[in-house]
Amino acid sequence: MEDKFILFRRDGKGLSYGRDDIWIKGLIRTDGETALAPIDDSAIEKINDDFYKALVDLSKKLGRREFQSKEWHSCIKEALHEYPEVADVFLYATKEVNAGIYEQICKQMSKITYDCDRSNGSMDSSLVSSKRALIVDAVEKITYSNYHLAPDEREALNDGYIYIHDMGFRRDTINCCLFDIEAVLDDGFEMGEMWYDEPSTLNEAFDVIASISMNAVAQIYGGFTIPQIDELLSKYAKKSYDIYFQEYIDVGVDELKADSLANAKVKKDFENGFFSLEAKFNSQISPRGDYPFITVTFGIGRDKYSQVATVAALKVRKEGHGKDGFKRPVLFPKLVFLYDKNLHGKGMELYHLFKESIECSSKVMYPEYLSLTGDSGIVSEVYKKYGKVISPMCCRAFLTKWFERGGENPADESDFPVFIGRFNIGVVSLNLPMILAKSREENKDFYEVLDYYLEIIRKIHKSTYKFLAQKKAYTNPLAFMQGGLYGGHLNRDDKIEPLLKSATASYGITAMNELQYLYNGKSIVEDGEFALEVSKYINNKVLEFQGLDHIQYSVYGTPAESLCGKQVKSFRDKFGIIENVSDRDYFSNSFHCHVSEDITQIEKQNYEARFWDLFNGGKIQYVRVDVPYNIEGLEAYVTHAMKLGLYEGINISLAYCDNCGYQWNNIGFERPDTCPKCGKKEMTMIDRMCGYIAFTKIHGKSRLNDAKMAEVHDRISM
Repeated sequence: MEDKFILFRRDGKGLSYGRDDIWIKGLIRTDGETALAPIDDSAIEKINDDFYKALVDLSKKLGRREFQSKEWHSCIKEALHEYPEVADVFLYATKEVNAGIYEQICKQMSKITYDCDRSNGSMDSSLVSSKRALIVDAVEKITYSNYHLAPDEREALNDGYIYIHDMGFRRDTINCCLFDIEAVLDDGFEMGEMWYDEPSTLNEAFDVIASISMNAVAQIYGGFTIPQIDELLSKYAKKSYDIYFQEYIDVGVDELKADSLANAKVKKDFENGFFSLEAKFNSQISPRGDYPFITVTFGIGRDKYSQVATVAALKVRKEGHGKDGFKRPVLFPKLVFLYDKNLHGKGMELYHLFKESIECSSKVMYPEYLSLTGDSGIVSEVYKKYGKVISPMCCRAFLTKWFERGGENPADESDFPVFIGRFNIGVVSLNLPMILAKSREENKDFYEVLDYYLEIIRKIHKSTYKFLAQKKAYTNPLAFMQGGLYGGHLNRDDKIEPLLKSATASYGITAMNELQYLYNGKSIVEDGEFALEVSKYINNKVLEFQGLDHIQYSVYGTPAESLCGKQVKSFRDKFGIIENVSDRDYFSNSFHCHVSEDITQIEKQNYEARFWDLFNGGKIQYVRVDVPYNIEGLEAYVTHAMKLGLYEGINISLAYCDNCGYQWNNIGFERPDTCPKCGKKEMTMIDRMCGYIAFTKIHGKSRLNDAKMAEVHDRISM
């Protein structure tokens, strides 16, 4: 008969335990499910054996077979060392703790049900579908922070030194991606229980691309990018042209006329197709509760139909949607123009496309511009050397280099990097002003304290990577089985771990301006050297972690939508109000100059360009244009940004009267009290949120949160 031990619970009740008893195994299984980190039967058997052996050793050491909770808990913690999140639940999730967590959930559910959530400007939280999605997200966030994080990780999160983005999603699925729709379409694909043949016309291609996008975006969180859509669609435009041309020939039209008529129909198909995409992406709510954050990039396709596609996309966006007299531009898809100075410079082959895009930006802010041939930057470096485009994802995310054969490093000179089909697995952001203030309060070296939080983020990323690796391909069939992601031709029950090797995990950075101010009383416009020093240090540490963990870590200029207010509140709670640091209701976005700086557009570009190569995981630069109808001036700003190698956004102030339909550019960026035409107060503005634009109401509730609205009010240079 095996030896038995008596294990006392916290309440003093003793329980008999032997190696063959099942109650410990049952607790491990249940707590694994609670932590959303289920443990299979063979692993549970090993944990149970290790626990029993540890008790035997403890019994020999202490000379007894009865143990208080603290004594035997140390044994179970050691046995669960490969599952720290499960150990945390096992050891700390008492009935009192669970009751408190349930209370948090009920409180948050009530708030969402009877009020609006403004943490995401692309979400209309007044809708039932959005509220239900927000409730699920809130429950996931609360359970993630309480059951999935280790105590030191939870403390760092709750105190505000770090912020884990998208906690409600990061255990379920992947983050932003460059989706390979071309690979999915090629030779047909399966979606749901339906087989789709490859489109035979341009109209079919638009319809199927819309269906794929809405399906695929529902299985991820963050941004979904269709890279180089102009070149993707050119193939199907040629198919439509051939059909139209033959139809005209068959009814006796001469070839020259048939060619002209067929091309006119293809052009109209492009316009109708882009209009249809905009209608779907801005009216159909995703299962996440928001409008799908979809980006399309275009502009470097040189063939005829790629150019027609680019012009059509710009024309449709510029003309807007709505009934006559009330048309306004939509928000999605986000448009990004790929700029190659050898194609788009003055006098070059595709200069006319660049001019069209500038005209469009002067009216509706989009497209944004990504430099492929600038003087510096990873995007320009890769394009010049390999001819590969690194399209942005979501509002600013980018991917690190990953090579076809060598992985992290090229196998040889002929190896080349892969970007289309890759993705992120999440961001965790630092609160750098708080870390500096903490180091001073505790009389410690700043970098010693920073290292502590960098290591915590590293642990969180490793845990996310490990957890996602166990996901099965059937959880996202288009991505993992139909080729939407790189290597995504897995069998249904295959784990997705092989696809994670090229995924990036990001260290987010905010409030570099406030960090610099706290350091020496100067903004990054006045100085910036300490902010640059810290950015370089973080990059070096992240590179060191990447070499050790073989995870593609990156440094990300966090857009800080709702975080801009959360971080400053955390700072105030710990360190109070400090002038030019925490005296406003928001922290600055990533490495950007403070929005209230009275500087020129060129100066802002130059100041922020200093940080550009230090934020390769995600970055955008934008300037405010008071007189957008000055097309030459606007072109000069964008061209300067392209020379610097930036990803450039234009910020103008668009206002629309909901009562009479009057539209105007709000020069000076002052928010009007009444419509200049009819005098009514029902007005909507389109403002740049961070790396994307959003609707706000001039009177009444806005989709933008209070902290972001305070930032909008202070804008001079943005």
